[in-house]
Amino acid sequence: MNVRRRPRKIGRWMLLAILLMAIAVGAYRGRVGRCRGTACATNRSGPAGDASPIGRIISDTTRITVEVLNATDTRGLARQAMFALRDAGFDVVFHGNTAERRDSTEVLDRSGHAGWATLAAKAMRGARILEQPDSTRFVDLTVLVGRNWTPPRLPLHP
Repeated sequence: MNVRRRPRKIGRWMLLAILLMAIAVGAYRGRVGRCRGTACATNRSGPAGDASPIGRIISDTTRITVEVLNATDTRGLARQAMFALRDAGFDVVFHGNTAERRDSTEVLDRSGHAGWATLAAKAMRGARILEQPDSTRFVDLTVLVGRNWTPPRLPLHP
């Protein structure tokens, strides 16, 4: 009587699942460690040399509309600037890219409110302010994010 037994495949499946999970955890840790709070860019420091969040600088009753444009080759920088400006109290109505390239961050005053542009420059850590009135854009400020801008560090959430 020759009885053939089937090999146990449960152990193989468990080993494969553990191996795949270890690979996924390693890839996640590598990605998070490299890109936490940045757009996978090199570690740059802004003019202030500090990457801590600014905090809210606009009152709840004031509405300053802003468009944020990425003027670098670093992906996702406009989106991160949008979050930083929203945390500061600005109403960011659009974020995207521009074909122009800038080394330094610029705040373009579109509505003639120099004080608002100064607040945005403070939120963007020392950006240059230029007065370029343009009523066709329907925004108060345009922020061109340059290569010198460093996104604020995100808080660590376990």
